[in-house]
Amino acid sequence: MSDDIREVELSPAVKASDYFNEDLAPTQVSERTWGTGNIAALWVGMAICVPTYTLGGVLTSYFGLSVMEALFTILLANVVVLIPLTLNAFPGTKFGIPFPVVLRSSFGIVGSNIPCLIRGFVACGWFGIQTMFGGLAIHLFLSSISDGWAALGGIGEVIGFFAFGALNVYIVIKGSESIKWLETLAAPLLLIVGIGLIWWASDKVSVTEVLATPANRPEDAGFFSYFFAGLTAMVGFWATLSLNIPDFSRYAKSQKAQVKGQIIGLPLTMFLFAALGVLLTSASTTLVGETVSDPVTLIGHIDSPFFVAIAMLLIIVATLSTNTAANVVSPTNDFQNIAPKYINHTRGVLLTGLVGVLLMSWELLKKLGLIESDVSVESMYSNWLLGYSSLLGPIAGIMIVDYFFIRKQELDVAALYTSSTLYPKVNWAGFIAFLVPVAVTLLAVTADVFTWYYNYGWFTGSISGAVIYYVAANKLLLGAQSHVGNLAKAS
Repeated sequence: MSDDIREVELSPAVKASDYFNEDLAPTQVSERTWGTGNIAALWVGMAICVPTYTLGGVLTSYFGLSVMEALFTILLANVVVLIPLTLNAFPGTKFGIPFPVVLRSSFGIVGSNIPCLIRGFVACGWFGIQTMFGGLAIHLFLSSISDGWAALGGIGEVIGFFAFGALNVYIVIKGSESIKWLETLAAPLLLIVGIGLIWWASDKVSVTEVLATPANRPEDAGFFSYFFAGLTAMVGFWATLSLNIPDFSRYAKSQKAQVKGQIIGLPLTMFLFAALGVLLTSASTTLVGETVSDPVTLIGHIDSPFFVAIAMLLIIVATLSTNTAANVVSPTNDFQNIAPKYINHTRGVLLTGLVGVLLMSWELLKKLGLIESDVSVESMYSNWLLGYSSLLGPIAGIMIVDYFFIRKQELDVAALYTSSTLYPKVNWAGFIAFLVPVAVTLLAVTADVFTWYYNYGWFTGSISGAVIYYVAANKLLLGAQSHVGNLAKAS
């Protein structure tokens, strides 16, 4: 593994380009302070969150898997997603450039905005979902110490939502070092949350019985179709980060640090916290008299204000560490990429917060009693995972092929910030490789043909996108070289 780390100095002319601002500029070697431990802590901080806790329940309820099958699926999915995560992190670490700038190579200087916005809007949606959980934790924390606040009900949850969202925005505006500090602080605290929940439920649930829970699919149904649909959805959980991982790897000290940190921090953390969610959801009937699928609501049922207050503080830290890193950093950079001279880091963060609020407005209005809706957050993101993985898969495949096979791990960084012939405004090879898988996916959904292509969306999309891009990019590259040769002969 090469630890070839480049420090790129850009000329004043490049910095004056419409496609450059200081927040999207390559990080210097002195700014690359994240070691293996920091990268691992980043993943522990992002993986221990409310949606991870509910993954086992999503797989057993919506995808017809048994508990053991669900846990195996989660572990395998996170091993699989390590491949695009570590590979797409390479250019960020080598050249110090963020995700939108890496995308300019495969989609074009201006064309990169399309995949950026696709990635950015799904992050804004996740920001809203996580902020809802964080706001609920704030509401329950204040309710545990104040009966007056508890009487606010849904209004208190909405106030908590905006308070938690503002805290996220503040931390990300402060910059990468504040995120690094938060993740390093959060990792051990989040492990304490898991240990505490296990201790609380240890004498109230039989692990053997929970693991023996059978699948709820039809008895004559085959295993593999359910398994691969679930695997696709679980890969889709971090398919977002497999694209914008350069936003973090640009701060890594070396390629070894980013690869080892991700291997140490991601798969086992996801597996253990999802397993904890399965056990506690099964135990919730005994613990509180009803089935509760998220830890915030479950802890809120405990008849101990002190324990609830402490647990909610830790849940707030857990959700904060996930939300800031996974759901605010990427859209902040993505929005900047649209107009770098007009949208800086701070404005990008504020735009992310605004879009996140708008996407969750239906849930906020429901909590205020202004509308009625049967749509649950859990069903929303379980469907979202499968659908969006179909869009994100091709982008991941295109990025990997472009960097490793077309560019041979070499990028002209200065040219990525200017309009040049080396990186055109629109790279049609990237759009062909993206739009063909998307078109097949839409056909599968609307015409009920090639349904397997949609059901296994991330895998089919990433593989087909990679193959199509390799062919299209080579043809366009050969065509461009032939055109240059003809011009040379004519002159």
